[in-house]
Parts: sequence; C-alpha cells; structure tokens
Amino acid sequence: MHILIVEDEPAIRQEMKVLLENALYQVTVLEEFEDVAAEVLDISPDLVLLDVNLPKEPGFAVCTKIRLASEVPIIFVTSRTDSMDELTGLMKGGDDYITKPFQAPILLAHIAAVLKRTVREEKELSKIVHRDVELDVARGCLFFQGKDVELTKNELKILHYLFLNKGNIVPRGDLIEYLWDNQVFIDDNTLSVNITRIRAKLTQAGVHDFIGTKRGLGYFI
Repeated sequence: MHILIVEDEPAIRQEMKVLLENALYQVTVLEEFEDVAAEVLDISPDLVLLDVNLPKEPGFAVCTKIRLASEVPIIFVTSRTDSMDELTGLMKGGDDYITKPFQAPILLAHIAAVLKRTVREEKELSKIVHRDVELDVARGCLFFQGKDVELTKNELKILHYLFLNKGNIVPRGDLIEYLWDNQVFIDDNTLSVNITRIRAKLTQAGVHDFIGTKRGLGYFI
C-alpha cells in the first residue's frame, strides 16, 4: 500500500516516513505545498496523511478539492485538538482524524483500519446489479440469467458509470469526460458507437431496453 505524507514540519515528516516504511508501506512525502490537491491526484496514493496547518492552503480546503475528483482515504494528522476542528475535517470528507503528538501504534492502527474499510468497500462495489443484470467490474463482464458477456475497456467504463448513477439521466458530456483516459480524446461519435455496441451485446444476452435515451440530455438505466 502506498501512503502519501503531507506534513510541513520536516522532523515530523521524517518520523512518519520511517515509521511507515518500517511497517512495510510504500511512502511518498511532499516537500513543496504550492498545489497539494493536484499533487495528491497526480501521485494517486492508497491513503493520504494530511496536516491541517499547511503553509499555502489549509488542509481542510485541500481535502475539499481532492474530494471533487477522488475518494482516496484521507486521515488528518494535526496538533489542533478542538472538537469542532475534528468535526470540520470529517465534514470536509476526511476518513479519520488523529491529533499530535501521536503514539506510533495508534497511528498505525488507524491507518490499517481505514485501509481495511476501503478495501472492503471497493470489493463490495466491484459487482453491481440492476434489473437482474450483474456488472462485474473486476472481470470486465456482465451476467444475465447464466450468460456472460465480455466488455471492452470503454464499454465497461460506460456501463460502470451508468450503474453508479442508475435511475438518473447521465449527460453525454459527463460520459465523454469519464472516458477521456490518459489524455486520449473520446468524441461524441465514439460514445455513440460504444453505446450501440453495448446495446447489441445486451440484446444477445437476452436483455432488452436496458439503456434508455433522453433526447438532448443523455442516457439512463
């Protein structure tokens, strides 16, 4: 597991780094704090240890920005002990809150608990069911009444996004943005082609009228 440390005090940063590496975690530390949220999204760690009192921008504001694009687990580690600060951290999207000075076993226990919960939640989300159609994200397949259908990467991403928003209309623009992976541009026509292929595969599996179209708005299931 890869942990990112965002702490502006060099001594504490080094202490945490050694502690985590001794616990066999992969560790990255930030030493520049110009745009912490962008750095976190770029590094894409499994968990972030985030100080509240950062030199350029408060940790609470950083957390808010991260949550616009990522659900990466965030544990606030701070010397601020006020209960309202802890509440603010959790309301901003933090997963846990630890005050300094911390005891090493306590910090490790909190990290392990958050990571364990995150892994469990990811496993629960790897299979999603709607109208008896099961989408297995881990295997890249969908299942219906004993039949399984292989999906391409883009087909899987489209269906996953629709499943996560089942019951709601998903704008075409949102799907195109979601499909824009590794800077490879996906245009409107490519989306239409993928939707047509998905519908054909669903029909072959015996699933009819699964993806609806709301003209001028987008798609829904």
